[in-house]
Amino acid sequence: MSHVFHRTPARTLPRIVAAQGLRMTDADGRTYLDAVSGGAAVSSIGHGDPRITDAITAQLGQVAYAHNGFFTSDAAEELADTLIAGAPEGLSRVIYCSGGSEAIESALKLARQTFVERGQPGKAKVIARRQSYHGATMGALSIGGNVPRKAPYAPMLFDAPLIAPCYPYRDQAEGETLEAYAIRAADALEEQILAEGPETVAAFVAEPVVGATLGCVPAAPGYLKRIREICDRYDVLLVFDEVMCGGGRTGFAFACLEDGVSPDILVIAKGLGGGYQPIGAVLASQAIVDTIVDGSGSLKQGFTYMAHPVACAAALAVQKVIAEDGLVEAAAARGAQLRAGLDAAFGQHPHVGNIRGRGLFQGLEFVADRETKAPFDPSLAFNARLKANAFADGLMVYPMPGTIDGINGDHVVLAPAFVATAADIDEIVERLAVAIDRTVQEINA
Repeated sequence: MSHVFHRTPARTLPRIVAAQGLRMTDADGRTYLDAVSGGAAVSSIGHGDPRITDAITAQLGQVAYAHNGFFTSDAAEELADTLIAGAPEGLSRVIYCSGGSEAIESALKLARQTFVERGQPGKAKVIARRQSYHGATMGALSIGGNVPRKAPYAPMLFDAPLIAPCYPYRDQAEGETLEAYAIRAADALEEQILAEGPETVAAFVAEPVVGATLGCVPAAPGYLKRIREICDRYDVLLVFDEVMCGGGRTGFAFACLEDGVSPDILVIAKGLGGGYQPIGAVLASQAIVDTIVDGSGSLKQGFTYMAHPVACAAALAVQKVIAEDGLVEAAAARGAQLRAGLDAAFGQHPHVGNIRGRGLFQGLEFVADRETKAPFDPSLAFNARLKANAFADGLMVYPMPGTIDGINGDHVVLAPAFVATAADIDEIVERLAVAIDRTVQEINA
């Protein structure tokens, strides 16, 4: 009996003993092809890179831990320099934490403190979107749109107004251009700000490419630019959550760079440390920094492991590997191959309604009827069956339920490491096809 309280306590998990590149091996000697970077788009440069191990070991030989209220470190400073050098225009400082949820919490608190210091204490509301996911802590859950994950804690969460996502497959009207739909979808933010009262709204939070909850849906052309204009018009801070889609995964160092839009606050994690150490970060604009420096002079929140030297050293090494090995460019190239393979294999599949994504961040939405876009009955648990069938065949993928509204709909996310070879990509598509066919057969039996 395991004394670990696992996510699924009644299930016996295989015990992982080795991992290299895109292959993970359990204690029984079974090898799995990792098509989702360790399980949640984390292991961006693959498993077992000795350069990261060396960097961690070297930092441990110097200092393992020092509280950020007393010291900084070379690793923290150099990592911040590296991140800001490639960041969207206007971002100038980095706040470190231990992961994506902590980073979102930090971003929310930073937005609030900014307006308090500017003498606008009434601006406290945060608007986000339905079918989003921003983390598991209470603040992150409050602004998230993942209904099943929020439901048990609803009485404990604060109320955050949610607008519709930018979701062309379901919401674009017949005869409406994609660009026109993007503007209409973005204008929902202005309507919500006006309904709440601009003097009460502090921030709008969005994933440039929506990850787990919606299945790799990118912002339609012009959507984020319109969002930026609306935020500027009503003095609302724009926060981009790139925890899952950032770090080079879309073929750009930061996902929002493809859209040509800079946020006031940008949140990253997962691929930042590549799974080698737990780390997240918040990038803040110079305007926000100036507000706090010229005001109270201090951040009003923090965590024990902020700017952890070993975590920063690992993340810095990951960023160096990405730069030296040209892995952002590789993500773009392999992403194009993955998309072409998915289109060829599933573009006319009767139960694949939509294929979407950017770079090595691709999603498939499943339907019972391709013509009507009707989803499978949730009781069939298409997504869970798909995960089980793929895993039994040695393929790791990331299926999720509730794509449409938190209850109905199924999708799968594919997010292999940037070091994937052409052969790896072909094998992922081939194995996924087998798993999908098996799942459809089970449901139709």
